[in-house]
Order: sequence, then C-alpha cells, then structure tokens
Amino acid sequence: MSFVLHGIGVSGGIAIGRAQLISHATLEVAHYSISPEQVHAEIDRLTQALIAVQKELEGLHGAMTSGDAPAEFGAFLDVHWMILTDPTLHETPKRTIAEQLCNAEWALTQQLGVLIEQFDSIEDPYLRERKADVVHVVERVLKVLMGRPGPLRAVQDHTILVAHDLSPADVIQFKNQHFAAFLTDLGGVTSHTAIVARSLNVPAVVATHNARALIRENEMLIVDGARNVVIVNPDRSVLAEYRLRQEEFELGLAKLRRLRRTPATTLDGCKVQLMANIELPEDLEATIENGANGVGLFRTEFLFLNRDGLPSEDEQFEAYRSVAAGMKDKPVTIRTFDLGADKHKEGLDGLSRVAPNPALGLRAVRFCLAEPRLFLTQLRAILRASAYGKVKILLPMLSSVGEIEQALALIAQAKESLREQKVDFDAGIEVGGMIEIPAAVLSMAAFASRLDFLSIGTNDLIQYTLAVDRSDDAVSQLYDALHPAVIKLIALAISTANKAGVPIAVCGEMAGDVRFTRLLLGMGLLDFSMHPAHVLSVKQRILTSELQSAKALVARMRKTDEPARLVALLAKLNA
Repeated sequence: MSFVLHGIGVSGGIAIGRAQLISHATLEVAHYSISPEQVHAEIDRLTQALIAVQKELEGLHGAMTSGDAPAEFGAFLDVHWMILTDPTLHETPKRTIAEQLCNAEWALTQQLGVLIEQFDSIEDPYLRERKADVVHVVERVLKVLMGRPGPLRAVQDHTILVAHDLSPADVIQFKNQHFAAFLTDLGGVTSHTAIVARSLNVPAVVATHNARALIRENEMLIVDGARNVVIVNPDRSVLAEYRLRQEEFELGLAKLRRLRRTPATTLDGCKVQLMANIELPEDLEATIENGANGVGLFRTEFLFLNRDGLPSEDEQFEAYRSVAAGMKDKPVTIRTFDLGADKHKEGLDGLSRVAPNPALGLRAVRFCLAEPRLFLTQLRAILRASAYGKVKILLPMLSSVGEIEQALALIAQAKESLREQKVDFDAGIEVGGMIEIPAAVLSMAAFASRLDFLSIGTNDLIQYTLAVDRSDDAVSQLYDALHPAVIKLIALAISTANKAGVPIAVCGEMAGDVRFTRLLLGMGLLDFSMHPAHVLSVKQRILTSELQSAKALVARMRKTDEPARLVALLAKLNA
C-alpha cells in the first residue's frame, strides 16, 4: 500500500531507495529476575558493556582525526563521552540490579526513565535538548548488552535509514558507505540529524513522528527534502516522475559546478563576495572546490570540543596557520571561540557549572572576557597565524561598547607580548564583531566606529528577537526568518553599516538559503558567508538577479507588518 508521510525537510534533494530500519533498543528490553548468586555476574556484564561503548567512542574520536567526518561530530562525541562516564548513568543501575534482582538491561532503562523525567522538568530548552544525547548513549549500551553492538549493519548506496532518532556518533561509522538519505521520527531544523544530513549533503526529512512504526524493512521509499515528504511504496507513475526529478536535480548540480570560477556578479554589474563557513582546517578542501572567495567564518570552538583537554597556543596556531596559508591571499575570518549554551567543554572553569539559561549566560565574548588567560592564548595564536595570510579576528555575541573596548585592550596586550618576543604578526590585523542580538543592531553606530567590519549571525538574531529556541520542536514553527521584526532588524543593521562605510556580511543560515539571496541583496548586502556546499547555488541566484529591481521590492517589504504580504513579496522577488 502506498502512502505519504509529512515532516520537516532539513536537507534538500531527492533520494529513492530501500528502507533499512534502525533498531530502537529501549523499546525492546525484556525484564527478568536473577538469583542473588547472579548479581555479581550481571553487574560485571553491565560494566563490560559500558567499557565496550567507551572503546567505540574512542574509535570514533580516532576516525575524526582522518578529516573525513563533518566537524560537527566532534562536539556531539564529546557530550556522549561525558554522559557515558557520569556516575548517575552507571552506578544507579548497578544498585538496582543488586536490590531488585533484575537484569542489567532493565535496570539501565529504569534509570533512563528517571533521567528523562528530570530533563522534561527542566524549563530551559537547551538543557532539555540534552535528553536526546542521554537516550543515544543508553541505546548504544543496550545494543551491546543485547548482543547487537553497533548502530547499523552495512548499508548499500541506495539505502534510506529509518529511525526513531539517529545519533551523529552512529553515523560516523558509516560515513563512507554512501547511504542515500535519513528519515527520523524526531528532530527539527537544527537537530543532530539535520546537522549530520547537511554536513554529508544527503536528503533528510525529520519529525515524521511515526515513520519508524509505519515503514517496513526493505520497502521502497522516496525522500523529498525540498517538499518535506516521504512517499512509501510509490506506484510506477510516481516512481517514474521522481526518477525524472532526481535526474534533473543531479543535472542541476553538474551545471552548478561549472560556475566554480565565474565571478558572482549581478545582471547590472554589482560584484558580490561569497565566503565559506568552516569548523576545522579539513573543511578547506570543500571551500576551495566550491570556489569561495575566502573564509568568512572559522568557528574555532570545534578545536576545543573535539579533543581531550584544551588545545595549546601552538596547536591553535598550527590550525589557524594551515587555513591562512591554504587560502593564500584570500581573507580568513577567525571567530574567537563561542563556547557556552549547548557547546559545553569540561575543564573550563566558567562552563563546569550548569547555567540557569545557557543561551543568555556566560558564553561567547562574555566567557572570553571572564577568562582572559584562555582568551589571550587564542589571540596570540591567531596573531601569529596572521603572518601567513590575510587573517581577521571576529568577536562573537557583542552586546555593548564596553565589551568591544575590553576585547580590543586584550588584543593590544597580546600584540605587545608578541613584540617583546620578536614574533611576526600583522600589526594592522582587522577586528570585527558579530551582530547576533537586537541590542547590537541598535548599537550599530557605536560598534561601527570601533570595529573594522561586522558580520550578522542570523541564527541567533532570529532566536533572540523572537524569543524562540531554534532547536526546540515545540516552538519551531515560530522560528521565522521572514518575521517583520527580523526583516527590519537585518535591514537596519546593513543600512547602518553601509552608511558608516564599514563592511558587513551575513554568516548565518540565511546567507546560504537561495530564497533569501535577493532579499539580502536588496537590503544592500554584498558579502555572504555560508556552508561551502551552498556557495554555487547562491552564486547562480546572484548571476540571475538585478540589484536595482531587488532594492525596489525590498523597500516595500521593509514597510509592511503583514506576514502574508511579506511572503507574497518574497515570492515576487524570486519569480
């Protein structure tokens, strides 16, 4: 029987293939009694399973060093390791085994239930999101206990993975097996699975709610990431239509690759800079392959998260130097680490506590200023790398002039220490700031007088403007880049920077979404930074755009407060 499931398309494209169901071990746990004489052996069985999963994660960390896995995986592995080694996960089940004379699997799932209840009662959405990580870790341990280690069996090129939820750690082991798509019951636009799908550039539909229960093993599936649908057991006519669409999509990708060396210029001759967002030096290959004009955002926090302990100054310097030298004469904008919120790192004093609301707490530049020794180490490494290329420094989540002045003072201190040691660096290195909160937009004139350039982080700007956690499924429908207030804030930021003569870029998700390319152009934006995979599609949209006509329509969009009117004008802009 053919039927259609609807969800959230988090990575575009079309995949056609056979379903492979991923086991949801927590739903398959048996409960049986053991004798007092068996308690020691049962506890030992749990201990050995925990050790086996620790070794799996160690192996996955090793795989990260090859550079084949998307950089985001490191942060997730770091979180999973901390959960696995937390006494609340493994000591309580051992006591349950001894007290209730039950099997290890049952004891572990009972503790999982307790932890889930605790997470569900937390008001802060960022902390609630960690519940999914706990479930993923317990799933791995249960699969070892139940004699099914590893998340998946070997997959074929046209396999579509169907899961209740899927951890990035699971996927690392299969990154070279070229599965066709993801399909999950849970998740949202910024969920783990969504990040994995975009990093691997495969179609994905999440938040289908009951796909895992409704789809059977080896059934034919069509996953349409652009239209947010999954078609189960399509008939011949639908299958033929989608095969044609898939061919057209792949032909379109081939045509895009021809634009690699073509300058991004509008029909009326306006030149646009298209930069890449990267997390690790390994991302440089994709940046160059897609013809980016440079690195517009180097997210350095992944150097801190994907490792045991903290990177030294020399380790950071080598990472920054390799990117600067690899891009040759093209600019490389290095953002100082944005740790905090959902990017926790053990060993940092300010982050070892649980913040009441991490998104509004000690994170980004606030944490850097609270930990000047750590900040100075990074600044020295960036400055040293500036001798090998066109390096810029970018400060995240600024909210006041005071933060800028404190950061500039520390940069001056780092420069002076290098001069005393006679170490080469670019004395005129440019320093910029991220515009991520409404207060920063309203302080733009003061920011522009103290900084060399600015960059709008639309992900956080939308989140903070609308008071919507972008990773929470329950309110995901309220996260709206086309909200009238968001449009006005972004337009105000760009126009204020342009009037002040200070370069400004957009480096959030909006920059890589072709639906908003002409909108941003019409606001006066000429510098975009995005995931390397999106550079060519945005370039194609720019090549078919006329700046003056875009400005006229955007001027009308800025004047309206009606959401439906904004949607209609955006459609007209993209016609």
